[in-house]
Amino acid sequence: MLSKTIRYTGTLALSMAVITGCSSGASKSEPEKPSTAAEQSMTVKSSKDGIRLPEANASFDYQIGGPYTPPDGVRAVSRDRTAKPAPGLYNVCYVNAFQTQPSAKDIAWWKEKHDDLLLRNDDGELVVDGPWKEPLLDVSDEDKRKDLLDIIGPWVDGCATSGYDAVELDNLDSFERSQDMLTKEDTAAFAKLLATRAHAKGLAVAQKNTTDLLDQRKDIGFDFAVAEECAHYKECPAFMKAYDNKVFAIEYEKEDYTAACKAWGKELSINLRDRDVHPPTKEDYVSERC
Repeated sequence: MLSKTIRYTGTLALSMAVITGCSSGASKSEPEKPSTAAEQSMTVKSSKDGIRLPEANASFDYQIGGPYTPPDGVRAVSRDRTAKPAPGLYNVCYVNAFQTQPSAKDIAWWKEKHDDLLLRNDDGELVVDGPWKEPLLDVSDEDKRKDLLDIIGPWVDGCATSGYDAVELDNLDSFERSQDMLTKEDTAAFAKLLATRAHAKGLAVAQKNTTDLLDQRKDIGFDFAVAEECAHYKECPAFMKAYDNKVFAIEYEKEDYTAACKAWGKELSINLRDRDVHPPTKEDYVSERC
């Protein structure tokens, strides 16, 4: 699985050098051991209506490309919904909620089972997120949103059953790539359905990227944020203000990461990752924290 920063246009090689005051986060893909009681007590210190919220500035590792033993000191991770949560940590479950996955198998499944829920243009062609080759889901009307909830809702339920604390709903900004066939309001309406479903299962809900929805965060039901490249796009302050620093920020360029650490390293959870968010068994793996 690849990182979901849609505005990115090419793979960059990231330096593995460790900057002053930051950890390299070296880790191994090995069986995980539970955290100590002291570590667990540091993970979450706030709640909302019984739902566990992340602690601001908790050391974070973005693992959606494959799970592995979290580096020492990490208190929170994000993993794909098909992976198990990390014992003793604050776990965020990744769900691609507004687009299909890019594999031919996934796309074929949608075409066979739910072709009417794939967004198509006037020529009958799939509307595809070009950089990631992911067809968009059609959230343009209430009936389709309800049908999509019947599919994606159980994925969210599965996150809770697996023991996750929260869910991040990816591709909230799909409407920007929809050839004007979807609106921000369509997206907000479907996000609200998913957030309500997640809250009912005891999960916190992360707003994933797109400052365009910050003004609707309370109505939708977002509790914190997962923000890719907010330093690069100068969006971190907006997310920090909206969510009282409960923001997991991921940067993919060393320059942006260094600047973010200098500006907000004592307030914000910042993780430098390789673009493909590989596990450490891969040669180009990168994971550092301020």
